[in-house]
Amino acid sequence: MAEVIDGKRIAAEIRQEVKQQVDELKTKGGVTPGLAVVLVGDHPASAVYVRMKAKACEEVGIYSRVIRMPQETSQSELENVVDELNGDEAIHGMLVQLPLPPQIEEKPIIWRIAPEKDVDGFHPMNVGRVMIGDPDAFRPATPAGVIELLMRSGHNPEGKRVTIVGRSNIVGRPLAVLLSQKMKGGNATVTLAHSRTPDLPAVLREADILVAAIGVPEFVKADSVKPGAVVIDVGTNRVDDPSTEKGYRLVGDVAYDEVSKIAGAITPVPGGVGPMTIAMLLSNCIAATRVISSIP
Repeated sequence: MAEVIDGKRIAAEIRQEVKQQVDELKTKGGVTPGLAVVLVGDHPASAVYVRMKAKACEEVGIYSRVIRMPQETSQSELENVVDELNGDEAIHGMLVQLPLPPQIEEKPIIWRIAPEKDVDGFHPMNVGRVMIGDPDAFRPATPAGVIELLMRSGHNPEGKRVTIVGRSNIVGRPLAVLLSQKMKGGNATVTLAHSRTPDLPAVLREADILVAAIGVPEFVKADSVKPGAVVIDVGTNRVDDPSTEKGYRLVGDVAYDEVSKIAGAITPVPGGVGPMTIAMLLSNCIAATRVISSIP
């Protein structure tokens, strides 16, 4: 059976490091880092995620502000809230939780967030800085979390063949850029595969490290994984299961039971990449606080 890479444990280590930095900023710099999250509507998964972010902030001492707006919120109303947070000195990092209701255009909202407060790393200025290898750029939380998982579990991607299945702008594309860069946690040979890749299982089997981020429940089967490969499962999907109390269960993009029998190491769902995303968001908030407050 594969080694199970414990994202909860590694995320707890990072949160402890963040807490120490928060304490230092408060005592030596006189600054309390502040993170604002804007939630529009009642998307169940988003609401859960926002609560988890607020709880994580409380644990490490970051000031947290959650702005909840109704489903029928207009484009201009949301833009006004973003403008207010951009100018709020108590807020060093901010994000607008996605997805947004259909009447709101996502791109103008993301572009409106001040780049120095864009801790999600979605603003085109921050995307560009990551692309050119700027070490001070905000790395998107999930890709950054994947790299931290690999490094802290002893699976340095340097010199390895890494295949990512899934080409989203949130995970697949930025992760491919980061892993290929000449930097700690990079120097891998990266293949970015997707639903249109011919003979996809054969391509996946070439990977020393396989990252599944395609958004399809249990898409990656055992016959797509090279024996001994490291498998990182980014997916979180709800599938109906009447036998459970909630009527559903969470599964990843990897068929865990069968893949764990041949992989060398694997992340579980839940408890793998998910906790890392929030931990890296907190880390980005600390970086934003230092820049905005001019504290090295």
